[in-house]
Amino acid sequence: MPNILVVDDQEVVRYGTSLILQRSIDNAHVSEASDFEETLRILATQPFDLVILDIDMPGGNNHQMLDIIRLRHPHIKILIFSSYDEQIFGWRYLEAGADGFLSKKTGIEEIKNAAKCLLRDEKYLSPTLKQTLLNNISNKKTAAGNPIHRLSNRENNIMQLLIKGASVAEIADKLSLQISTVSTYKKRIFEKLQVSNVIEMIEKVQLYS
Repeated sequence: MPNILVVDDQEVVRYGTSLILQRSIDNAHVSEASDFEETLRILATQPFDLVILDIDMPGGNNHQMLDIIRLRHPHIKILIFSSYDEQIFGWRYLEAGADGFLSKKTGIEEIKNAAKCLLRDEKYLSPTLKQTLLNNISNKKTAAGNPIHRLSNRENNIMQLLIKGASVAEIADKLSLQISTVSTYKKRIFEKLQVSNVIEMIEKVQLYS
């Protein structure tokens, strides 16, 4: 009987995802968590096979959440289920240790496919992400030629929030950083991407995705 934990701060997303899993996976036992602290408490109570994890929620810190779960539960499968653009950020989370990345814009069948794939001990790539990776290979967009690859995980996290429209103050509050620290990271991101504002940054990210 597979044990699955659905982690999302939106109740309707947790309910819908849990219902899909219970109806599509035989004997699945599905638990829910609404923030990262609750996630860690639940994971400590019993073995889980799969965590379906939103990366933008209270108490969480993007890549750091992956690191903490991996450290405490090295054998668990982690599927990122996010509103972030998978063509831009999907590969980042796969490199950071996730076993799959799924956009919240996806359909019900793809949610089923992703969960079943990970429960079979396989990696999961959506059709969109597969095509993106193939395009990158065919266009020879190597790490040396892609400026996005030069960003650290922290810089990448802050870039995601900037793309979503968060201010420096909001990012500082969300990541528990000083405003001056976030401003420094923002400056470094702009320098590495060779842009002067957020609009240019978004265009650069889209160019290399």
